[in-house]
Amino acid sequence: MNFGICLLSVIPCRKEASSTSEMVTQLLFGETYQIIENGEDWLKIITTFDNYQCWISRKQSFEISENEFKKIEPSVLNSELVQVIVNNQNETVFPITIGATLPNFANNLISIGSSSFTFEGNTINSSHKKNTQELKQTAYLFLNAPYLWGGKSPFGIDCSGFTQLVFKINGYKLPRDASQQVELGHPLSFVEEAMPGDLAFFDNEEGNIIHVGLIIDNQQIIHASGCVRIDKFDHYGIFNTDTKKYSHMLRVIKRIIE
Repeated sequence: MNFGICLLSVIPCRKEASSTSEMVTQLLFGETYQIIENGEDWLKIITTFDNYQCWISRKQSFEISENEFKKIEPSVLNSELVQVIVNNQNETVFPITIGATLPNFANNLISIGSSSFTFEGNTINSSHKKNTQELKQTAYLFLNAPYLWGGKSPFGIDCSGFTQLVFKINGYKLPRDASQQVELGHPLSFVEEAMPGDLAFFDNEEGNIIHVGLIIDNQQIIHASGCVRIDKFDHYGIFNTDTKKYSHMLRVIKRIIE
């Protein structure tokens, strides 16, 4: 089995092997994956962080050996919304976004096989679990980020990508989709029991989980809907303060951090 790593700012990951297929997630700089199917122009991969299957363009893939893959230490992340990184081989500069991984980071250097990059921005160690107050502060950084199906950056993010990335930055691993995230934690019986850091899940008329948001203070929720925004929240669901209507119907609240 072959292995790879994202060495671009972001790589779109598709549902099918086509540039016109829907984007289901993204790889951020430094995230690794296993290649499970080789096509002429497309590679089917499984992402290391959340075991997500998708397709990426061969043109955007950078393959590494199994030995290099096993050596990579992925816990150091970029903690700034956007920061630049320098490719030391060709002296080019490009941006990376918050939550990007800095593999094998030491003394401002990232080493991946024969490649190296210089990063002088602020970092965070995701192996250290943070408290719910820090989780909430991270979530606020994404306010007004536009909604993008499959997105995972402040330039475009979806509801479950938002919660996954906020938790990742603070030392917790969530799966990619809301329908998977709802399987974690334990349910609360009443909205009044909810605390900052809890996740609220919402369903459609068929009973399928279609949305997730992060509970904050004073019966409010921060979530990606149109953009990352803060709305009122009660036992019915999310009350959109712009439209003065309920936008999402509550299914369950889960406590992820005890």
